[in-house]
Amino acid sequence: MGEIKRGILGGFSGRVGTVVGSTWKNVSYMRALAITVSNPRTAKQRTQRGKFAACINFLQAISGFVRMGYSLYTKTLTPFNAAMSYLLRNAVKGEAPNVSIDYKRALVARGVLMPVFDEKVTLEAGKATFGWSDNSGLGDALGTDIVMVLVYNKERGMAVYDLDAAVRADTTAELTLPTEWDGEAVAVYLALCSEDGQRVSNSVCLKNDAYDGDSGSTGGETGGDGSGSGGSTGGGGNPLG
Repeated sequence: MGEIKRGILGGFSGRVGTVVGSTWKNVSYMRALAITVSNPRTAKQRTQRGKFAACINFLQAISGFVRMGYSLYTKTLTPFNAAMSYLLRNAVKGEAPNVSIDYKRALVARGVLMPVFDEKVTLEAGKATFGWSDNSGLGDALGTDIVMVLVYNKERGMAVYDLDAAVRADTTAELTLPTEWDGEAVAVYLALCSEDGQRVSNSVCLKNDAYDGDSGSTGGETGGDGSGSGGSTGGGGNPLG
């Protein structure tokens, strides 16, 4: 039971209903009564924690790319949090303990800029080669729009990306990869941004290798959007984007 010490308008000490009153350095305050959870590790709670963990691990590796890919959402959220929100709603699959990113649905960049057409990627020793058709002049597409590419290694939880790999009119770009990645499972993305950085396209997932920790993945799927920082490896980025 709470005790009122200074009349009805004064502070109080103890529990009253769902609040607790107390005093610290002569300042009276109230706080909500802590909620007791009978089972904090239900299947639903474990799945939700697994979804958060999967998204954070993925986004930390590509935080530099996401900073550009979700730059249009910074009025109310950081790019990292905007990407986190999208992934949680649209690109996580499975139930605990088998929760994973759905890479073909993941958007690593998100916007309304006209994408390229006929995009493709070829991986060979130490290199990813990208190709596409130049559709400059269609909608808001310009030949000077910047092409951004990303390769995420699912097995290592690391990424290599280039935020200025080419321009739309070039129709081709290359990205150097670590030679030790040869034969390992990767997800590959391509996106564009305007020369002034004010418009971004949705990313496209050009390759999505099957991986034991990613049930149901297959290569050559489309989906997701992306953006990133040039030629860097991920894994240690600022989680706030």
